[in-house]
Amino acid sequence: MIGTLITAGLAILDKVIPDPAQKAAAKAHLIELDQQGELKSVELQLSAIIAEAQSADPWTSRARPSFLYVMYIILLAAIPMAILSGFQPEIAARIATGFQLWLAAIPEALFGLFGVGYLGYTGAREFGKHSKNKTQ
Repeated sequence: MIGTLITAGLAILDKVIPDPAQKAAAKAHLIELDQQGELKSVELQLSAIIAEAQSADPWTSRARPSFLYVMYIILLAAIPMAILSGFQPEIAARIATGFQLWLAAIPEALFGLFGVGYLGYTGAREFGKHSKNKTQ
């Protein structure tokens, strides 16, 4: 949206300011304001990440990385499984079937609860960040 406003502002400057030197100065100032606004937005995003990492609450600083580490382990397990399936395909198939059965044993409601909790946590954090940014 900001980019659209800048483009519109540049088009208006072309029509309103006849002097090329003044027009160039006004365009440069408008582009500078746009860049400062984007820089401020990036600063706000990075400050939230840094604040989370420096939090004294261990659950806050470890929640997202822990979830990602579990996902990485599951994905990286595909490498030895691929090698195993090249030499012992029946063993690899039994392991994959066992893992699939294990995941299927988890009640669907628990997956739903996890999804709602994770999305709720993420939404609440975003809301907190936006309301905190408005007060600054």
